[in-house]
Amino acid sequence: MSFMDPDHPSSSSCNRDWFFPSPSFIHSTHPIPSSRTLKPPKKFYSSARRSGSQKISYSLEPPLSQKPNPILPLDNRYGGIRRRIDFDRTRDKMQRSDDETFNSTPTEKKNLLEEKTTRIVGRLKSCFRWNRRNLVFPVIITIFFYLLRKNFILQGQVKDLEEQILILKLRLQECNLPGSVHNINSNAEESFISTESLRTSALIFSLLLLSTPFLIFKYIDYVSKTRRSSKEVSLNKQLEYHVDVFLSVHPYTKPLALLIATLLLIFIGGVALFGVTDDGLADCLWLSWTYVASSGNHADSEGIGPRLVSVSISFGGMLIFAMMLGLVSDAISEKLDSLRKGKSEVVESSHTLILGWSEKLGTLLNQLVIANESLGGGTVVVMAERDKEEMELDIAKMEFDFRGTSVICRSGNPCILADLKKVSVSKARAIIVLAEDGNADQSDARALRTVLSLTGVKEGLRGHIVVELSDLDNEVLVKLVGGELVETVVAHDVIGRLMIQCARQPGLAQIWEDILGFENCEFYIKRWPGLDGMCFEDVLISFADAIPCGVKSVACGGKIILNPDDSYVLQEGDEVLVIAEDDDTYAPTTLPMVKEASLIEIIRPTKEPQKILLCGWRRDIDDMIVVLDAFLAPESELWMFNEVPENDRVKKLTDGGLDFDRLMNITLVHREGNAVIRRNLESLPLETFDSILILADESVEDSAIQADSRSLATLLLIRDIQAKRLPYSKETPVHREAFSKVSWMGEMQQASDKSVIISEILDPRTKNLLSMSKISDYVLSNELVSMALAMVAEDRQINDVLEELFAEEGNEMHIRQANLYLHEEEELNFFEVLLRARQRKEIVIGYRLANAERAVINPPNKSERRNWSSKDAFVVIAEKE
Repeated sequence: MSFMDPDHPSSSSCNRDWFFPSPSFIHSTHPIPSSRTLKPPKKFYSSARRSGSQKISYSLEPPLSQKPNPILPLDNRYGGIRRRIDFDRTRDKMQRSDDETFNSTPTEKKNLLEEKTTRIVGRLKSCFRWNRRNLVFPVIITIFFYLLRKNFILQGQVKDLEEQILILKLRLQECNLPGSVHNINSNAEESFISTESLRTSALIFSLLLLSTPFLIFKYIDYVSKTRRSSKEVSLNKQLEYHVDVFLSVHPYTKPLALLIATLLLIFIGGVALFGVTDDGLADCLWLSWTYVASSGNHADSEGIGPRLVSVSISFGGMLIFAMMLGLVSDAISEKLDSLRKGKSEVVESSHTLILGWSEKLGTLLNQLVIANESLGGGTVVVMAERDKEEMELDIAKMEFDFRGTSVICRSGNPCILADLKKVSVSKARAIIVLAEDGNADQSDARALRTVLSLTGVKEGLRGHIVVELSDLDNEVLVKLVGGELVETVVAHDVIGRLMIQCARQPGLAQIWEDILGFENCEFYIKRWPGLDGMCFEDVLISFADAIPCGVKSVACGGKIILNPDDSYVLQEGDEVLVIAEDDDTYAPTTLPMVKEASLIEIIRPTKEPQKILLCGWRRDIDDMIVVLDAFLAPESELWMFNEVPENDRVKKLTDGGLDFDRLMNITLVHREGNAVIRRNLESLPLETFDSILILADESVEDSAIQADSRSLATLLLIRDIQAKRLPYSKETPVHREAFSKVSWMGEMQQASDKSVIISEILDPRTKNLLSMSKISDYVLSNELVSMALAMVAEDRQINDVLEELFAEEGNEMHIRQANLYLHEEEELNFFEVLLRARQRKEIVIGYRLANAERAVINPPNKSERRNWSSKDAFVVIAEKE
């Protein structure tokens, strides 16, 4: 093929000059990979043949007025490399090549011709190789259609044979029915022709149905490509968005789509089988369903057409059943995951709901289990932002018997109403909101949000809310939000006040542990109509298995009067506050016979100034200072030893609300240092302190084990320094025989008799170490707070009693010596001791014998007489001194 001259007349009539470059020219100027060829469009060839043109001009160049780039980038839409040729340079090069060929010698012309021929042959070979690789798919398609055509031909031959057999049968019947053969043949031919056309139409219809989705997808893709350059969103993205929204909104879309796909496959397969077999449409539809349901049913098919259709239906059936299996598996997995992760709703009523997770949960659950034991067990639901399996595993590791109580865990956020509804919050009889471990302000803020969510429950709350707070300043805000539904327990305030009481009266922590827990005796409030009209002095000795402590007075608006006057007469509707083992273990009896109580005139010792040391720093230390100022005698000293600089210390106390000018009884002495470094402790006059309080420092209170380790280290260092400074006396008795009198433990025991050390312990497991040493008293802060939460959850009225017992004014627990109520070796029963204590307006709730390690609260056999010693001690409820 020769190149056309750009100035040839045949090309001047066209708007663009087109030509088809030779392979040698393409190879020499712009090499193209062998897998791609340049071919003129088919329309151009056909128009050239129709016009009878001898020369074909073809070019990839735009008009000469434009200046295109010489090479176009790769276009993925057409699967090849498009190269734009600069025809100005190409034509100049062609002209120069023709001039050189014209002016060259015959030998050079021959060499050039051979070179061009070699290039053309190589190019043709590469094109042939490329075409051979790309002709595989068309060959396969051709073979497929050939086999399909062959199948139709064979089916036609079979039908012809059947027609001939039918004609022969009719001819056999000619002998019996003469004159009807022609009509029968014509009817049979017409019936056969109509059936054949119907089957062909059914086959074409099934093929059209199969091709319809592909045509729709191609149309969508075409429309999307036409909108690619515009700002309008493409059609396929719009469809994807709508489908996504539809699947998200309607949960049953996937099964419905699978059902529709199954029905379509059965219908299309049945129509296709009707087109390639001789069965009826109903039989073909049933046969299509069998192919869909079982992939092995197509093995009996005969003929290429039926086999192809049956195999296609079987493949579709396998795909559908695989999708159905995936949907069923996903649904089962989601259900099991929801059960495992605690997403199902709790269908319970009158249960105790605990919101949050902390180190106090173990003790709290134990107390609730003991409280529910008398009822045969109960239900406790715990919801926290933790994995359900982790919570169940941690609860299973707790070393106590659940005694018929079931604990149900759920994962959720207590601040979200949907999660609260999941645990049947409206049907719970009590809701406990635990404080989080960490920052106090953040914990109280989260508790406030939880209370707001609880008050927003539409169904309303059946039970009351018990909120554990970390800071006393936030109590007013929580009560303002929760109203009458909320009872608050300020953990740090309770522990701080309890430590101060224990510093003044060693052994009081064990008594509070017995009263707050449900294992021994606790507070109960109940109405007894038979006691109406009796004075409180007679009510005191009316219970053989309980000790009355106060009255819930109707005349005072339901207020609990702790330790009322003896002249108080119970009215109708009044309830009695007692200390008993359980709510069903006591009842009033007839008044016992007791001796008339004789008054013993003993002058109580006056309060003397004390010297107290506070080791460590906590956020509510300003409140502890105020309480100490109210309890201690004038001219007392309070030494503060911690790592906070003195300037920052004063600023923090002032910001906390402490007014130094209002401190009437104590004088603050500041010392800076680390309580676990012996050198810093030796700078203090440790042998001169009456009481030492070791606090869980604010810097390590998040870790119970670390805080307890620091407390133990400080305790041992202080006792050792005291033992070295105090003169050791061999005549001093040691309470435990296991300790040698000349050992360091014996020296520490003697030092403990000189001063009292109260340690704040967070982990209940640490108390075993302290109880064995007998060199210090301790306060189990987390355990006592958990007990208080459980008690208030069981009966919210008890919170008023606890608040009064821990307040600066009113009544509190005391440990009194026996010589205040009786003489040495005097024989009295407990009722008589109780009446003697009433002469001082005190209520005796228990005693501790001189040789006993623990006190007995609500002793049994109160009518039994015994000889008391002046070294015995009584536990009483009395007004604060």
